[in-house]
Amino acid sequence: MRVILAEDATLLREGLVRLLAEEGHEVVAAVGDGEKLLEATAEHQPDVVVTDVRMPPTHTDEGLRAALEIRERWPETGVLVLSQYVEKRYAAKLIGGDGGSVGYLLKDRVAQVGDFLDALDRVGAGGAAFDPEVVRRLVARTSHEDALARLTPRERDVLEKMAQGHTNASIAMLLYVSQSAVEKHVNAIFDKLDLPQAKGYSRRVLAVLRYLGS
Repeated sequence: MRVILAEDATLLREGLVRLLAEEGHEVVAAVGDGEKLLEATAEHQPDVVVTDVRMPPTHTDEGLRAALEIRERWPETGVLVLSQYVEKRYAAKLIGGDGGSVGYLLKDRVAQVGDFLDALDRVGAGGAAFDPEVVRRLVARTSHEDALARLTPRERDVLEKMAQGHTNASIAMLLYVSQSAVEKHVNAIFDKLDLPQAKGYSRRVLAVLRYLGS
């Protein structure tokens, strides 16, 4: 997989470059700010961009704004955001559009190499990968909503896993139930959230968006 890294902390950036190279990925560029990230993306057209949120010059949201611009200008490029913080508003924006090829991990998760590489693979394959803590924080904001209150505890478990980017097969494995049971829960979620089938829209993405409160 061809990857661009955007991280202003040199030690972390170089560590990630070595890790990805050892795993067989090609790091085509490693940069330290949002402007260079956009320039490198335009030049190399990578499969996935991995970017920090806060980078020079202001150390506020340069990386995240670059990520959103990449989603708009190069939709075929996956985006995996790394952050020390849960930026609720931007997380909801990132999962907008078609809801695929996007991820948001807390930096603590990077220390768990297997989780990080699994998230990178999922984003590169066109899926989604959201940190459980990001999802938990977003859920806390929306727990009072009537539509979500109609879901059973098990249906909320399934929807939470959907929001983390898992497939039905993966959810079945994680919750120790059959895939057909997961499919029944997913259909119940669609019904309870009033998400009828409509041409041009993914009910799965709409359900996750409802869950994230966007």
